[in-house]
Amino acid sequence: MNDKQRVGHFAAEQVKPGMIVGLGTGSTANHFIEALAKRYHEESLPVQTVASSVVSAIKAKQVGLPLLAIEHIDGLDVYVDGADEVSPDMTLLKGRGADLVREKLLARASREFWVLIDYSKRVERIGQNYPIPLEVIPFAWQMVQRLISQVGGQSRLRPSGNGDGLAVTSHGSLVLDVDFPYIPDIHELNEQLNSISGIVEHGIFSKLATTVFTGGDGRVEVQTAED
Repeated sequence: MNDKQRVGHFAAEQVKPGMIVGLGTGSTANHFIEALAKRYHEESLPVQTVASSVVSAIKAKQVGLPLLAIEHIDGLDVYVDGADEVSPDMTLLKGRGADLVREKLLARASREFWVLIDYSKRVERIGQNYPIPLEVIPFAWQMVQRLISQVGGQSRLRPSGNGDGLAVTSHGSLVLDVDFPYIPDIHELNEQLNSISGIVEHGIFSKLATTVFTGGDGRVEVQTAED
């Protein structure tokens, strides 16, 4: 069992009967979904799930988990997803998959938000390894780009996966990937990005994670917001 499988299985064991569980997207989240489905079938574990993307919805259906439509709920017990970066204070960077709206909506609407990573995702500061993604309204991207430059960001439109166009989110937005050579305070930057008109959502998840499960060296390390 590798680190991603180990942390996914460990998190699935923490799910309690009767929970509504938000399902993240990506390789580590897939291991969690598979492990949760095994408990659902083998233990008759009563759970319901909500998908953060079309990809996670398809995965849940493939393994036989019961799915609720996101528009039919007003909250959930736990949202479980990965992250691209996690800083020591549990601030996250997400968005390489560009499903920021649904992911942050589920994270905010959940009583708990569990983050599943391996040690490669641990960083000293957000933006250390990846640019910060901004989901932007298509007609506003140049104005947003100018405003971002005023707060020290160097941005570029994300190309599509096959390179013959631009990346478009499930909500029809474009994605600006932003490098900040220097970020004095990530929480202040989070508030600045929240205030810029034209940005639909961005990849800084500040003060949202309640628990981070880190897999490595054959074990799982647990960090909580209270630590």
